[in-house]
Amino acid sequence: MQEKDISHVQDPAEDFGIEYTYADYLKFEFEEMVELIRGKIFRMSPAPKTAHQKVSGNLLGIFWQYLKQRECQVFHAPFDVILPVANRKREKATTVVQPDIVVICRPEIIEEAGCFGVPDLIIEILSPHTSKKDLQLKYDVYEEAGVPEYWIVMAELQLIEVFVLEHGKYQRITTYVKEDQIIPRSLPGLTIHLEEVFS
Repeated sequence: MQEKDISHVQDPAEDFGIEYTYADYLKFEFEEMVELIRGKIFRMSPAPKTAHQKVSGNLLGIFWQYLKQRECQVFHAPFDVILPVANRKREKATTVVQPDIVVICRPEIIEEAGCFGVPDLIIEILSPHTSKKDLQLKYDVYEEAGVPEYWIVMAELQLIEVFVLEHGKYQRITTYVKEDQIIPRSLPGLTIHLEEVFS
């Protein structure tokens, strides 16, 4: 068996044959932040652009204001979401991600180290360095893990793509623009005006 070298971050292609787990992740001592997707290490993007941060802050504020008297909770990056694999022990989980925004309505999956289980809503805000990861790799693992609702936000274009899980597969609802409103399926009492998000 090939020995794991975790002294520096490598691109996934260079880690062929190696599958890292949550147990490995807890031992990482990288200077940069990383995620695990299906056992492969991925670098986090450099510092986000201003548009990304504004949209992230606006969304976080909207969710926080709505949820502060409710059972559901909102978290923002950096916040570990560990997606367990069926029939595997928790330390054998091979996906640990840090979404931009996460809404969780089951308190029992919130732990000191992050979320160990499937959130109700995940929001990723695209950056040039993470577009492929968010649009393909994370889309696939969120669908596979059973995340009920996934939003992909394009801050500079002022667009949001919303996907909801139906029969184990994501169905695209629509592309929302700045003039639209979104009611999260997981929070039917909340109406989000996108003019506030993209202001």
